[in-house]
Amino acid sequence: MSEEASVVEEGLSPSQTPLVSVSFERSVNWKQKYLEAEPKALGITQIGLSLFQIISSALFMSKGLSVTPTDIPVIILSLLVLIAGSLTVAAQNLHLPTLRACLGMQIVAVTASIANMIIALVKMNDIPYFCRQYYYYDQNSTSREYCHNIEGTISHFSSECVVINVALVTISITVAAYCCKVTNCCSPAPKMPVITVQAPPAQL
Repeated sequence: MSEEASVVEEGLSPSQTPLVSVSFERSVNWKQKYLEAEPKALGITQIGLSLFQIISSALFMSKGLSVTPTDIPVIILSLLVLIAGSLTVAAQNLHLPTLRACLGMQIVAVTASIANMIIALVKMNDIPYFCRQYYYYDQNSTSREYCHNIEGTISHFSSECVVINVALVTISITVAAYCCKVTNCCSPAPKMPVITVQAPPAQL
């Protein structure tokens, strides 16, 4: 409902009615703000990086290259980020409930990405179980070199995951900020002044 800047009092005759009135109405293009964030590109990036983490964690888990039981949590958390990315793309239709769902999932995605980042930092010093056996019971230089290579791979992969999750946190915060603008959870809906000029009453 528009907010009238000039109010016509009851009982005034037409000749006393103001000829110019100013009202404030919601901008018809206020939802277009969301599209300024390039949601399709950001959403696809979220989906792609999440899939990379899911596939990589599943591969490491299947090969027994992880010591700490963190691969399943990483997969679950990455799935949440993937869902957030899907909603980022879906919200391009500017449907208000979808935008609100996108905002909620982006907040979840920020938390999930931070958790994945912490897990990646912990995994940097992971040593596979069979490598521990080699270090303590097997003096074969070939086995030691093999384990050193595995440790280097895990360390490099964990470093990449840290960078990936920093990027995902940044993307989620950006999308959430634009969703917040459109859903008016941060500030009232933007309104534009509308000036109405009325024709003077005809003189009889």
